[in-house]
Amino acid sequence: KQGKQLAKLLRWYTPVEVLRQATSTAGELLALSGPRSPYPDGALGVIEEGAYADLILVNGNPLKNLELVSNPEYNFDFIMKDGKIYKHKVN
Repeated sequence: KQGKQLAKLLRWYTPVEVLRQATSTAGELLALSGPRSPYPDGALGVIEEGAYADLILVNGNPLKNLELVSNPEYNFDFIMKDGKIYKHKVN
């Protein structure tokens, strides 16, 4: 569902701006919530040691075609949440 919502933002933003809002900017906003943050033990929206390990690998370039994130079952080759791998189609 989130991918379809992100694609709707293309009316006002570029693909890179939309992806930044959904990742690093969202992480910064959650960090500002202090003790109410659901992610108190590490950084969110960044790739660094100690950060929450949520990653996806998209089959295609979402910077050129953000619609790719609208169909994760087909277009996501790798999904990792909290360091646990849920999907791995990469050779």
